[in-house]
Amino acid sequence: MAISAKDVMGLRKKTGLGMMECKQALTETSGDMDQAIDLLRQRGLAKMDGRADRVAAEGQVAIAIAPDKSKAAIIEINTETDFTAGNDSFKAMLNTIVAEALNGPAGPVQKTDAMQKIIDEVRLTTKENVQFSRGQVLGGTDAAKVGSYLHFTGQIGVLVEVESPDGQAGDDLLTDLCMHVAAVSPVPIAVSEAGVPEEIVQKEREIAKAQAIEQGKPPQIAEKMVEGKIRKFYEATVLLKQAFIKDDKKRIADLLPKGVAIKNFVRYQLGVE
Repeated sequence: MAISAKDVMGLRKKTGLGMMECKQALTETSGDMDQAIDLLRQRGLAKMDGRADRVAAEGQVAIAIAPDKSKAAIIEINTETDFTAGNDSFKAMLNTIVAEALNGPAGPVQKTDAMQKIIDEVRLTTKENVQFSRGQVLGGTDAAKVGSYLHFTGQIGVLVEVESPDGQAGDDLLTDLCMHVAAVSPVPIAVSEAGVPEEIVQKEREIAKAQAIEQGKPPQIAEKMVEGKIRKFYEATVLLKQAFIKDDKKRIADLLPKGVAIKNFVRYQLGVE
C-alpha cells in the first residue's frame, strides 16, 4: 500500500527517527502507526543495546518532594553527552521517573518496567547509552519531614530527613541542612558516629598508629594520639559533629530544636559514588 508523506512525518515526530526508517517501518506494518512505533522501538533498542559499553559519564540528578514535605525521592540518570543531558526530552524523562519513584517505599529506588520504557524511548531518539544509575526515597512516616536542594546545574542534589513530631523543623532549618551537606568538605559519611562503618574507623586507627610509631612516640602517648586523631576524624566526617558551613562556631547538632533529630541524608553528585 502507498504510504503518505503525512504518515511518515507523523511517525518521525513521535519517534525522532529518520524519514527512510519511518517509511520502511510503515511499509512493513501496512501503515499501522502503533505497530510501526513498536517495530522501530525494537530495532532502535537493538542498536542501542550494542552501545551499552559506551561510557555514560554525563547526566542529571532530579528530586521530587511531596507537597507536605513528608517524603522525597532523588535519582541520577546518566547519558553519553551533556547535550543530551540538557535537552528537554531528557529532563522530562527525569521528572517523570523521579515522580514515579516518589510513589514507592522509603529506601533504594527499584527501577520498574514503566521507568525502563521511558528511558528506552529517550535512548531510541537520542541514540545514546542512557542508564538509570541510582535512586533513594526518604521519609514516609507521620513524623518525617524532608528538605531538598538541587544545584542549578542538575549535577548535585541533596535530601535530608528529620524526625519532627511536633513540626518544630522549619523550612529554614531544612534548607540550611541541605545546603551544608551539598557544600561541606569532606562530605559527611554518616549522621552520627554509630553510622560510620567499622572498617573505615579501623583504617583510620591503623593510619594514626603508624604515624605515631613513625614519630617515635612511646605506647601511652601513641594511644592518646590515636584517640585524638579519631576524635578529629569524627568531627570532620560525622554530620552532627561537623562545623556548620555558614557559622563554624556552631556544630550541626547545635542547630536542631529540642525534639528534632536528623534521621538520614542523601547526597548525589554526578559521577561520584
